[in-house]
Amino acid sequence: MHTTWSIDWRAILVPSGSILELVVRGSLMYLLILAALRMFRRNAGSLAVSDVLVIVLIADAAQNGMAGEYRSLTEGVVLVATIFIWSYALDWLAYHSSVAARILHPPPLLLIENGRIQRRNLRMELISREDLLEQLREQGVDKVGDVKRCCLESDGRMSVIKFEGEPSPRRDRPAGA
Repeated sequence: MHTTWSIDWRAILVPSGSILELVVRGSLMYLLILAALRMFRRNAGSLAVSDVLVIVLIADAAQNGMAGEYRSLTEGVVLVATIFIWSYALDWLAYHSSVAARILHPPPLLLIENGRIQRRNLRMELISREDLLEQLREQGVDKVGDVKRCCLESDGRMSVIKFEGEPSPRRDRPAGA
């Protein structure tokens, strides 16, 4: 028996629906998910929220295009391109507009100031004291009193500035105290 393989190029390359509908769907999904993630502000991590969002959406869109969830490869490519365009456009807008930058990149949130933990800010971000102390230890700090300032940055990382020279009055207290 001889099997003949034939490829229907038209089915692979010609979109089964409206390209505009794909752009609108991709745009709405990107903007709605980004807005929802921004409402919950940020989580500790090394990638910005929008970076993670782009990676997840592109992976899903590309997977659907390759697996045949769409009727053509073109539809998957259009959706991926739409997501890239929105990501670039929002980065460009944040660079050129201070208002957009404040919305898209929240300012640093103070977690420790002059050796004192800002409990209200920890509670607001749902960061436990233990999580904060773990982050300090990972940065080589064993006492909260050694910290002049610790901030949760917009990308989810914690930045720590230690006291230099003159010790803080609380410097002798252990990190767990």
